Amino acid sequence: MRAAPSTLTLAPCMAAWLALALPAASFAQQSGAAVTATTTATQQRLAQQSCEGLRQAVKDAQKGAATGPLFLPSYRMAGNDRGSPPLEPALVGAAYTYDNALAGIALLACGDAASARRIGDAVVRAIERDPHVADGRVRNAYRAGPMTEDKAALPGRWDEGRKQWIADAYQVSTATGNVAWAALLLLNLSQAEPSPAYSAGARKLLGWIEQHTRAKNDPDGYNGGWFGWDGAQRPQTWKSTEHNIDIAVAAAWAARSASTAGGAAQDEAMRRQARTALDFVGRMWNPAQQRFHIGTKEDGSTISTEGSGLDAQLWPLLAATDRSCAWMGALDWAQKHHRFGEGYGFSREPDGIWTEGSAQLAATLVARRGTAPEALWRLLASQRADNGLYYATPSARISTGLAIGPDSPGPDFFYYHWPHLGATAWIALAATGFNPFTGKTAAAGAIPSCPT
Repeated sequence: MRAAPSTLTLAPCMAAWLALALPAASFAQQSGAAVTATTTATQQRLAQQSCEGLRQAVKDAQKGAATGPLFLPSYRMAGNDRGSPPLEPALVGAAYTYDNALAGIALLACGDAASARRIGDAVVRAIERDPHVADGRVRNAYRAGPMTEDKAALPGRWDEGRKQWIADAYQVSTATGNVAWAALLLLNLSQAEPSPAYSAGARKLLGWIEQHTRAKNDPDGYNGGWFGWDGAQRPQTWKSTEHNIDIAVAAAWAARSASTAGGAAQDEAMRRQARTALDFVGRMWNPAQQRFHIGTKEDGSTISTEGSGLDAQLWPLLAATDRSCAWMGALDWAQKHHRFGEGYGFSREPDGIWTEGSAQLAATLVARRGTAPEALWRLLASQRADNGLYYATPSARISTGLAIGPDSPGPDFFYYHWPHLGATAWIALAATGFNPFTGKTAAAGAIPSCPT
């Protein structure tokens, strides 16, 4: 396994990072993190800088509107991006729901609840004021910036030469996991500061998942979502381990939260939803190989055994369900099959480092074992662009082995060397020790230790 190119430049910078590291008390006050005896100076500095990057992303996206609902662009090029490929036109000004949900939760971890609420308010408005439907969904992406229009604005651009509006089919579609992450953002916000709008929004999103994506075939669980243009969307009948763990956590959390405001029938429905999703995740566990399968194939029944997704190995452990201790072997699988240099890749035997996934592994280690390797913190720190965001990968491009949608000619889902909001948010979550699946920090005992 060859070393990651980015690790070769770390040593000269390390002394400066150590010198600039904040004292523990100052760091805790500024970031909202809980510093422990195992928190290194590099981790502290990484938390500070990633939180600064998220705050700067808010300032850059708000365009002078210091208050009100706001979506952040998922990709924003920086002045030192000379080695990066040009940003795809469809991504310019696109705010992916998943990235924004992560950013909102990470801003909570950074101690910036006001900015987190702006993203949460944007999600609530998107649920309530979709431009074409009123069924409780969110889209995969929206137009970045302040929400100044009555309806939530979808991404797209005017092509002067063709004299037509150009949009992206995936962006206007709805993937089940993105809906669940929007619910997780609202639940985190409501836990930090109780709000009927946030709790009601989370229940609406989970209701949409139940009504529109509940599988009817074995193994049961929830399908991938709906894809296509409005009026012609078709169901995605494959199932994802990652989607279902998101649903399991969000539904169980909502059931607990709703017990004071919702009726018993609603609480029980969400508990059933959580059990259904978690049962599917359990069926994706391969005890012989000590790893999770990524999900099913298009028929919704045939388990996809060939590939492996790093997030599918890690999130069931970070989610801290009552079954997660039996799944801890997935960490060893990830170490063996997703490792690339000092970082980790998306796919099995990867072709490069996936920054976001490397931060997810750091977050899982912090939550489960209290600390992550210093070399991993250094690797993550090395991916910082000069606009405060962190690159999705140090390589020009890495593959995932997945397709963007059913119209794709093949596995065309790649990550590029672009500054990425989602990667930045996961780094902030890992470095602050904040668990997005529980709304707690590792130092606060977010996950009980497993029996040894």
